[in-house]
Amino acid sequence: MRGTKKYPHVIDTPDQGKWELAGYEAALPITEKSNPITRELDKADAAQIVQLLRDCDAEIFQEDDEALVNYKRLYSESVLKTMVDIIAKVQEVLKEPDNTLIVLSGGGASGRMGFLMAVSFNILLKGLGQLPQYTYIIAGGDRSLVASLEGPEDNALLGIEDLNKVCEGKKKVIFFGISCGLSAPYVAGQLDFCMNNLDIYVPVLVGFNPVTMARTDKIEGFHSTFRQVAERMEKLQETHQAFILNPAVGPEGLTGSSRMKGGSATKILLETLLLTAHKTVSKDSEISEKCLLEILRTYERAHKVTYGQSKKIAALVKQAGTSTISASLRRSLQKKAYVYLVGWHTLGIIAIMDGAECIPTFGADINDVRGFLIGDRSEMFNREADLIAQGPKFAFSEEDFVKTILPSLTELDTVLFLFTVDDNLDEVEKLVVQVKERTSNVQALSHATVGQYLPASLKKLFPSIISIMWPILFLEYEGKFIQRFQRELSTKWILNTVSTGAHVLKGKILRNYMVDLRVSNSKLFWRAVSILQRFSGHPHAKCLEGLLQTIYDPEPLSDALRTAPVSKHIAVATDKSKVVPTALLCLLRSWSVPEARARLDAAPSLRAALDAALNAPGRKRGADKSEPDEQST
Repeated sequence: MRGTKKYPHVIDTPDQGKWELAGYEAALPITEKSNPITRELDKADAAQIVQLLRDCDAEIFQEDDEALVNYKRLYSESVLKTMVDIIAKVQEVLKEPDNTLIVLSGGGASGRMGFLMAVSFNILLKGLGQLPQYTYIIAGGDRSLVASLEGPEDNALLGIEDLNKVCEGKKKVIFFGISCGLSAPYVAGQLDFCMNNLDIYVPVLVGFNPVTMARTDKIEGFHSTFRQVAERMEKLQETHQAFILNPAVGPEGLTGSSRMKGGSATKILLETLLLTAHKTVSKDSEISEKCLLEILRTYERAHKVTYGQSKKIAALVKQAGTSTISASLRRSLQKKAYVYLVGWHTLGIIAIMDGAECIPTFGADINDVRGFLIGDRSEMFNREADLIAQGPKFAFSEEDFVKTILPSLTELDTVLFLFTVDDNLDEVEKLVVQVKERTSNVQALSHATVGQYLPASLKKLFPSIISIMWPILFLEYEGKFIQRFQRELSTKWILNTVSTGAHVLKGKILRNYMVDLRVSNSKLFWRAVSILQRFSGHPHAKCLEGLLQTIYDPEPLSDALRTAPVSKHIAVATDKSKVVPTALLCLLRSWSVPEARARLDAAPSLRAALDAALNAPGRKRGADKSEPDEQST
């Protein structure tokens, strides 16, 4: 879809399709629906995987279509107007920096994205000779930035406690609570607290479902559901005391994996909004839709430039998933050797994010895909000393990589370097040379502006380089910041595609579902029940029973366990592997949990085991197309 005369598109966006229709998977919110584009993702080859995920990412930029369900989209008038209204509130804080603060908060991937943006905008302020005005909060604290700790996301009271700590003594706070599915209890608690203290706080909810699709199940230890919190915000938005920024960007390419499109859309929305606020304050100019659209279009261009490298991205995905000749990423994933993503400056943050997010998404081990940050990290973290004290599991720095990872590298390991031509290339070259003494499997993703080139001495060290060339931006104030943001988003898109593609080709995905997810918080617990219902065709109650039997095995499932709080089930399930595929085999074939586990272990891949069970003689066809009932959302 090319767009209207008012909003001409930089890229071709997919035509409006099945998911926008009123009856499509009606019991599920948009962020939990399956995307029709990727319905056969598990059958795709590397080139097809890149194309499918490219098309899903392009849906971020679609406009609303009145012939279909009238969801608000990124370019909808109401979304742009809400952005303008929020910018006016941000301007007030930027103009009065004493005792004011802008907070970005979330759990898991959303919290990490908040961290990245807080770092970026404090860098912007530092470059202008101003003191930091941004901070971040992530459920579980700084440890959650570098490792997956999903459980704290369920604690609304902890969210309030953490917010109080960072805002102590502040007279005015703009609070951005990021929850892609309008579902995280941690964020719900913080938003509720803000609404109870409107003399100090301006709460902003950022997500990608309509309020009518916000989560409705009871939050343990808290008085409201997420939907009740969101509905209260809607009323306050009428008087500009609170705001909800929630355009629909479509279902994820990998069902429910909000680290992908949800994370990208969060970055696009908030960077556009905040950069416009800084620009208009600096230039003492009016906030205009035109300014917003100019910046949003640069992200569309980033999509076009990034996926212009689709052939090279597909080659890296293929190496990640199928190479048996060399020690590739897939051999690393299969044989318990490792994949290291080594990035300079904020690209290192993107690397850390991608590695940490593979754990809950694919049931990966912490070392399967791991990111490291090279360069100055002073003033980035809230409590870096506490993070370092946690030990090697939370290692993330250049020193950690050189002292602990480099000496242990083997020929099976793969290292992907992420940098720009503006970085210290002598430093890059030195580290690549050191790594090549241990493994020949080195790859590079580099960013340059037209007219910049990599030195030959560095270029020859890599058998393959994805080299992305960016056009010069003629935007006087925001150009250099947008260029950094574009490079970060481009790197995110590529790493998400490679890590997802590797796991698809490894057989960890069924259709377009992450069936081997780690059951580590309430959202993932109910998503697991939904997946079991979809593929087994059994009712919600039987799927819940099957999941609990798998979680507690070998302990018999008593009535006391059945009626225990969800938090208890999660505490047991978090450290268990292959919970969902094991439960699915039990439901499909009436096997015991030990027998199902044995079948999984004996199969060439997880998908092969599940496909065999789904296609077993005597089983009703089409059960895997059944739709979860409303309880499972």
